Amino acid sequence: MTNHQHRGTFASASPALLVGDGRTARHATLLAILLLAVVFLILPGLTAQAAAMNLQVVKSQKGINAWLVEDHTAPIITIGFVFDGGTAQDPVGKLGLANLMAGLFDEGSGELDSNAFQLKLDGAGAEMGFNAWRDGIYGSMRMLSERKDAAFDLLRIAINRPRFDQEPVDRVRAQILSSIIAKEREPHAIAELVWRRRIYGTHPYSRPSKGTKESLAGITPADLSAFHTAMFARDGLHVAVVGDIDAKALSEKLDQLFANLPQKQALAPVPDIAPKLGQWTLVAYDLPQTSLQLAFPGIGPNDPEFYAAQLINDILGGLPFTSRLFQEVREKRGLAYDIGANLEGYQHSDALVVTTSTRADRAAETLGAIRQVIKELAETGPTETELEASKKYSIGAYAINNLDSSSSIAATLIGLQLDKHGIDYIQRRPALIEQVNLDQVKATAKKLLSAEPAIMGVGPRLDIKG
Repeated sequence: MTNHQHRGTFASASPALLVGDGRTARHATLLAILLLAVVFLILPGLTAQAAAMNLQVVKSQKGINAWLVEDHTAPIITIGFVFDGGTAQDPVGKLGLANLMAGLFDEGSGELDSNAFQLKLDGAGAEMGFNAWRDGIYGSMRMLSERKDAAFDLLRIAINRPRFDQEPVDRVRAQILSSIIAKEREPHAIAELVWRRRIYGTHPYSRPSKGTKESLAGITPADLSAFHTAMFARDGLHVAVVGDIDAKALSEKLDQLFANLPQKQALAPVPDIAPKLGQWTLVAYDLPQTSLQLAFPGIGPNDPEFYAAQLINDILGGLPFTSRLFQEVREKRGLAYDIGANLEGYQHSDALVVTTSTRADRAAETLGAIRQVIKELAETGPTETELEASKKYSIGAYAINNLDSSSSIAATLIGLQLDKHGIDYIQRRPALIEQVNLDQVKATAKKLLSAEPAIMGVGPRLDIKG
């Protein structure tokens, strides 16, 4: 599944342990082919298992909806949920507010201060976590089903009555500040901020999600409480539950957790934005490697061309070991250990992004090879053989990538809700992919890949434009 919501547009490339000529490269290629063959052998069974998953919509007496996968094979329950909003809602001057708030839900709530809450959480045998992303505040809890009453009660007070006491606020703020300071000289962290400002301008997506030293210093417990009230409301809630609980018991827990929240969120409008392409961002640092990133237009999950775009992305750089970029840049030329393409997006913006790292003195050659592969695919499109291989992998690998644990299943189901797919999407998805034909894929390739990309280079050699 394409990573809408969960990934930003800057994806750091893997370390470029360059592939050499001869035996090492041949062994790597043979191993890659073997692994891919094993994957294709197990895909049909996993696909059938995914289609047979017992997925149902549960609606509580007070109107809270959740998607449930009931599974009693292990005494574990996993709940995941998201409230619309996220770091894009940080007020100007209070950047980092959402991220700071997310770090405080296990630092005291209701009548329990930080230490008492942590002790209760340990006693309940539960794991709880919250994270702030660009378009949502995500929460989760994993618990033993025999202790679910105690665990759900702690989650209830964390969601409804966070304390935001001054001591934990100051402590968590200090931890975030330490992280910000540590990255002030980290080349790729700096490059990400530069990149965001270049492609998003003054849009909320351009802002640092952790805030700045100055903005964090001005955030008060009162700011956190007001932000919590604005974000944590029922009309922006999406819930998924997996594990050892039935629909009746879950219905009761949903009301316990969420029914007392306000009905309506108070969100600032966030406009849709297309990343500004056709520009270069060159960040000079004395590094042994140069990282490269290219951004092209993207397509969102509800666009009629989405599946054609997904297949093109796989053919270009998403398929393991067999994509065009992998074959040309790594296998034929030995320019990089890893290279990939991904459809990346938020609720209000989408892009197709290619990333890699290479030896500093071969950055221009690597970029030239990447651009030539993309040019050829835009002009002629893929072959029928490539399209069929991409379809087979996209259908089969879905279970491996998205349904391999209770936590990943819950996250996937939340993503489907955010993308406004129906509860039968997992069953319908193979047919949606299969119906894409070669002419459609060629047209989408031309539409996306003919654009002049935004390009970023991070490293010591900044003559890559020439």
